Amino acid sequence: MMRPHKAYPVELAQFHSADYVEFLHRITPDTQHLFANELSKYNLGEDCPVFENLFEFCQIYAGGTIDAARRLNHQLCDIAINWAGGLHHAKKCEASGFCYINDLVLGILELLKYHSRVLYIDIDVHHGDGVEEAFYFTDRVMTVSFHKFGDLFFPGTGDVKEIGEREGKFYAINVPLKDGIDDGSFTRLFRTIISKVVEMYRPGVIVLQCGADSLAGDRLGCFNLSIDGHAECVRFVKKFNLPLLVTGGGGYTKENVARCWTVETGVLLDTELPNEIPDNEYIKYFSPDHLLRIPNGHMENLNTKSYISTIKTQVLENLRFIQHAPGVQMQEVPPDFYIPDIDEDEQNPDERMNRHTQDKQIQRDDEHYEGDNDNDHDMDDA
Repeated sequence: MMRPHKAYPVELAQFHSADYVEFLHRITPDTQHLFANELSKYNLGEDCPVFENLFEFCQIYAGGTIDAARRLNHQLCDIAINWAGGLHHAKKCEASGFCYINDLVLGILELLKYHSRVLYIDIDVHHGDGVEEAFYFTDRVMTVSFHKFGDLFFPGTGDVKEIGEREGKFYAINVPLKDGIDDGSFTRLFRTIISKVVEMYRPGVIVLQCGADSLAGDRLGCFNLSIDGHAECVRFVKKFNLPLLVTGGGGYTKENVARCWTVETGVLLDTELPNEIPDNEYIKYFSPDHLLRIPNGHMENLNTKSYISTIKTQVLENLRFIQHAPGVQMQEVPPDFYIPDIDEDEQNPDERMNRHTQDKQIQRDDEHYEGDNDNDHDMDDA
């Protein structure tokens, strides 16, 4: 486990426009009434409210995904997880759907420094529109989104006919689904499509967005997946043995979000977790049964066999048109870090170290490190 750095504004501006990043940096709940035009321009307000420490929140979750990508790039781990990330709706110049900074795009840009091809998979109930849009014109990133489509469901994009353009044509894959899809239908379709995608595209690394609003009973979702069904997608992707960056995403029944990502952490660590949740300070949220896994609900599955077959056929047909493992010209790898020049002599010595920096120096007893900071390196001598 590691603490991420807070992403610098210049890092966020690798994808987002500099003026949008600057606005997020400046806006506060107390001053937002002074920026009516900017709030409208950058789509902050109803679905993307301004709250205290908004920019620091963005820096932390984006920094987590960026750091996860860098650790994969340098082969410091095989799987990196940032459950705080996965905010897939944010656009270059505006917020959208509770998403302010698109950490997934920033993480993928980092991975592209070392990998010719990146596969992005999204199992959130909402279409991964911000990520798709960012890479819609390139073959270096293939985006695959499984989501609810139709009935004016947010964000309204993600038709199977949206396949990318120019060099990116056929490299955007959308699997539009209807209400009530269950474990069997979803996982069969997922396995079939992702198997073919990996076979044809041959990615060097995979990014998997695990939005938990596709679970049964989610306050904003409309699918009928159990936690085991959702986790089966994670288990299947892990079996490809490719470097894997896993993030969170949506989820609006919070106790089930916690359950889901706990189970999926276990899957990624090859650890079977007991179904009984141990006593803890949050146990009341999991009453009355205090169980980790939830079954699917009793929704009617509106995805008929013929509908799923039609979608599968269209997607597989589109995959036939892509170049087998498209070539990428060699280019210089950009540096990992941009550290602004800071003259410590000009700083107030009492303010030189902020709270976040101090926190990074705290070594908890239950954390494990490599190298000189490894608490366990002398265990064999005990």
